[in-house]
Amino acid sequence: MAKEKTSTIEKAKAKAAAAANTKKPKKSIVKYFKDARSEFKKVVWPSRKQVVNNTIVVLVAMAVSGIAIWALDTGFISLLKLMLGKF
Repeated sequence: MAKEKTSTIEKAKAKAAAAANTKKPKKSIVKYFKDARSEFKKVVWPSRKQVVNNTIVVLVAMAVSGIAIWALDTGFISLLKLMLGKF
């Protein structure tokens, strides 16, 4: 009988713990957005001048890379045509 009583108490404790662990999704979603908002306030955003400067650097790097790839491609095609005698 004591064993049955102990297992019943353990089951009740486990059930209470499980109920305590289940959170309402509404509260966790609200907490998530509050935390996200507070983290966004901590971010050091770049100035407009920095953004424009970085954008120009990226565009120039893309143009240079594109021209280099085009030049290599054209050179390899010319070399292939020369080797195959179709120039």
